[in-house]
Amino acid sequence: MKRSMALAAAALLVIGTRASNAAVWITDDRGGQIGKYIYRYEKLRASGQRVIIGGFCASACTIVLGTIPSSRICVTPNAELAFHAAWDFGRRGRAVTNFGATRMVYSMYPAPIRRWIAHRGGLTPRTLFLRGRRLQAMYRSCSS
Repeated sequence: MKRSMALAAAALLVIGTRASNAAVWITDDRGGQIGKYIYRYEKLRASGQRVIIGGFCASACTIVLGTIPSSRICVTPNAELAFHAAWDFGRRGRAVTNFGATRMVYSMYPAPIRRWIAHRGGLTPRTLFLRGRRLQAMYRSCSS
């Protein structure tokens, strides 16, 4: 009896998590290696899942904006995006701007994001933060 109930519960769980209905939450992602994020978001795009940005999404995390269709992205009032130039470790472990990677990432962003970044001086080692009304004007609210 317990086994059949467990199987039924598992089946309902699988049925209830179909890709088209599922959503991936981004809440505290500080970024990392660009290639890993491109791979992750390409798989996510192919899955059909929606993305809810409900907190901090920085650096390579923001590649989600250029990989997932904007119709499948929504933002909560707590969403905050952080953009900066791509970098590598240089001599003695110091951060050195990688201009090629910076251009590649910048070109991936949708036009409204590129314009917003350009109006603030472009992608540099200084971090730019996009949140609140400006972000909500670019992406639909998750409550809608």
